[in-house]
Amino acid sequence: MYEQYHPIGAVGVISSFNFPVAVWAWNAMIAMVCGDVVIWKPSSKTPLCAIAVHHIIQKVLKDNEIPAGVLNLVVASSSTLGDNFLADKRMPLISVTGSVKVGRHVARIVGERLGRTILELGGNNAIIISQYGNKEMALRGSLFGAIATAGQRCTTTRRLIIHDCMFDLFKTKLVKAYKQVKIGNPLKHFTIVGPLVDRSAVDAFLHAQEEVVKEGGKIIYGGQVLEGEGFESGCYVVPCIAEVENHFRIVQEETFAPILYLIRYKTIEEAIELQNSVPQGLSSAIFSKNIIETEKFLSHAGSDCGIANVNIATNGAEIGGAFGGEKDTGGGRESGSDAWKAYMRRQTNTINFGVELPLAQGIKFDVFEE
Repeated sequence: MYEQYHPIGAVGVISSFNFPVAVWAWNAMIAMVCGDVVIWKPSSKTPLCAIAVHHIIQKVLKDNEIPAGVLNLVVASSSTLGDNFLADKRMPLISVTGSVKVGRHVARIVGERLGRTILELGGNNAIIISQYGNKEMALRGSLFGAIATAGQRCTTTRRLIIHDCMFDLFKTKLVKAYKQVKIGNPLKHFTIVGPLVDRSAVDAFLHAQEEVVKEGGKIIYGGQVLEGEGFESGCYVVPCIAEVENHFRIVQEETFAPILYLIRYKTIEEAIELQNSVPQGLSSAIFSKNIIETEKFLSHAGSDCGIANVNIATNGAEIGGAFGGEKDTGGGRESGSDAWKAYMRRQTNTINFGVELPLAQGIKFDVFEE
C-alpha cells in the first residue's frame, strides 16, 4: 500500500487586496509545478502589476515549451467575474487572498459544491514588547512592521502590546523614529513610505482615527493627508500612532493603512490574551530574551496565529514557511513543506502481488466450487 499524488486539474487564484501580487504569483507557481492549469484574477486595483508579472511568467513558459494556456490571466472586478466562476466544478480548488467578507462569500459558494478553498484573509497582527527584550531591535522591528509598504500588507504590524514599565519610554522613542521617516515617491531611493493605493484607502485611514477618538483613544502622532507638490494624488499620508484599548471596536478590525495601535500590559499572560483577543489570526511576534516568555508564546497556551515570531517583526521572511492563519484569517497554507498537497489529488493504492486474495474478518467465499 502506498500513496501518490496527481494534478488536481485547475486552480483559480483570486486576489481582492492591492498588495499581494507576489502572493498570488507564488500560488500560481505552486499550482503549475503540481501540474495544474491556473486561472488567476488579481485585484482590480493593480492590473498593470498583474500584466507585468504575467508577461514574465509567459516568457518562462515559452522558453520551456509549455503551452501558454497553462496560465491564464483575467483582469476584472469580482462582480464582473461572477459567482459562476466560483461555482464551476471544473475548478476543484479556489485560492483567495482578500477580506473576510470576500472569503466567506467564496467559501459558501465553493463549499456548496464540495470544492476546496485556500483562504488568506488578512490579519490584525500584534507584537508583544517585553521588558526583557532588546529595545533597539524591538523599535526597528515595530517601525518596519508598521510602515513597510505604507501599512498595506496582510502581515503589517497593527498593534504593539507594550509592557507597562516601559510604555512611555518606548512610545517616545517610536514617535521620534516616525518623525525620521521619508514619505513620497516610492521610486526615490530615500523614500520609506509611498502612497496608499487609492482615495478609498485614505478614507478608511481617516475613519479609523475618528473611531479611535470616539471610543476614548488618543492620536499621538501623524494621521494627516499630505498636500502640495508631489502629493497631488491625495493618497499620501503621515503614518499614524494611536494609544488605545484592545477592546475598541475599530481595533478589532483590520484597517489596511499605516495606523499603529499602542496597548499596555502588565503580565505575559495578559499580553498573550490581548494578542489573541481579535477575530483574526495571521501573524504575531514577541521581542523578549526571557526563554520562559518566548516558549510560552510559542506553546499551545501562546499565540493562536498561523505565524508566531520571536525577536523579528510580524512581516518577516515567512513566505518560505507555511504561510497562512487561523480564525477569521481563513485557514489553509500558501507555502511551506507540504502546501503543495492542497494543489493535488491524493490517491491511496494497494497492489496485490500474490495469487491469493485473503478477505477481511476471515470471510471465505466458495463461489467457484462445483
